[in-house]
Amino acid sequence: MKRRVVRYGPEGVEVVEDVLVDEAPVEFVLGKVPIAVLMRTPGHDGELGLGFAITEGIVLGPHEVDGVIHTGSDSGDRYDLVLAQGVEVDPEQFRRNLFTSSSCGVCGKASIDAVRVAARHLPEGPIVQRSVISSLPERMRSAQTEFAKSGSIHAAAGFTADGRLLGAFEDVGRHNAVDKLVGHLATAEWPLPPMVLMVSGRISFEMVQKAAVAGIPIICGVSGASSLAAELGDELGMTVAGFVRGDRFNVYTGEGRIS
Repeated sequence: MKRRVVRYGPEGVEVVEDVLVDEAPVEFVLGKVPIAVLMRTPGHDGELGLGFAITEGIVLGPHEVDGVIHTGSDSGDRYDLVLAQGVEVDPEQFRRNLFTSSSCGVCGKASIDAVRVAARHLPEGPIVQRSVISSLPERMRSAQTEFAKSGSIHAAAGFTADGRLLGAFEDVGRHNAVDKLVGHLATAEWPLPPMVLMVSGRISFEMVQKAAVAGIPIICGVSGASSLAAELGDELGMTVAGFVRGDRFNVYTGEGRIS
């Protein structure tokens, strides 16, 4: 959306029209039970719902979801996660006791134990050239159409081992961008192919967890990784690389996949 702002700079003060990234709530419902309210950038809500269901461990894959159906609401958007016939899930197990802000993906979890959803140890490979890793931020930036307008939106992009773009999504929430990407790619191929996840911000515990649950063996970020993110990546056999800028980056764990 556009908004009038007062801009201060070396040249003085001027009134200009600026572009702000959209942020609005969306509620996901499972079996008539609200399980999450996410603050997100509207758009690709179907992919967001499917990706959220996968990366939160609610379902094992896209084959267990029949659809993400928009039902609307008086205060915002609401979607029903419709499970495939024969799939039974206790929605109370995944219900969040608080809404999730755009900056927090695990806020509102009922307990610390619920943070660690089922994530398998990742297989070896693929092997990625260091030059490919270094090229990913610019390749992702070229797909960030909304960032070019507002300068204030996160992105998540998936790449093959040789750097081919598989998909890229933007959202005010980093974790939402990952879920949109996973939901999109999962509808085309499941399990996901060996790939690299590139994110525009820091690498948090939840970002590593989501990647692992989706079967993504390599995650890279333009900022650093948290201590828990590095520990979880090591535990699950994931490659975690941060501060990917120019021809430099830090590998916290899983350096065997980079040549």
